[in-house]
Amino acid sequence: MGDPAIVEASADVADSAQLGDGTRVWHLAQVREDAILGADCIVGRGAYVGPGVVVGDACKIQNHALVYEPALLGDGVFIGPAAVLTNDEFPRAVNPDLTLKSADDWHAVGVTVEDGASIGARAVCIAPVRIGAWALVAAGAVVTKNVPAHALMVGTPARRVGWVGRTGKPLDREGDVWVCPDSGERYVEVGDAIRLVD
Repeated sequence: MGDPAIVEASADVADSAQLGDGTRVWHLAQVREDAILGADCIVGRGAYVGPGVVVGDACKIQNHALVYEPALLGDGVFIGPAAVLTNDEFPRAVNPDLTLKSADDWHAVGVTVEDGASIGARAVCIAPVRIGAWALVAAGAVVTKNVPAHALMVGTPARRVGWVGRTGKPLDREGDVWVCPDSGERYVEVGDAIRLVD
């Protein structure tokens, strides 16, 4: 068993939330009811984790990031400062008769972020989208469509401009193969995706 979770005094963690060993929740962060965070996670100052959100092990949710329910984050996911994972396809405060909407008046949809993927500072992921494993969404990008694994996404709306390896560095093209400049791992393109060469 690892070190116990640490929650700073100014943070607000619901009694029904589950925090894994070694997880740290910093100043003014809020972790809502029934959220589940794995081991060794970091929830930065002022970050928000919605009810029932599931976060894998070794994730970083940086300062002022907003992760709305029912988001699902794999292991090793990075959510940059002030990034937003939305949950409402058709946002309205009121119904057509101007009565305030309640939880019964809409259906929450979530963003899924697969293992090792990173969402840059102030990026916005519009639910329901899936961010593939080890993908990198650049700072300020707005993701409106599913992102393949290892994709490098930039802009508004986000578009793929390359591929990244597991270290986060852009892959270099060498003929028909993509190579990670850090690890030397080699990938081949298959349709609109890439796969690691054994």
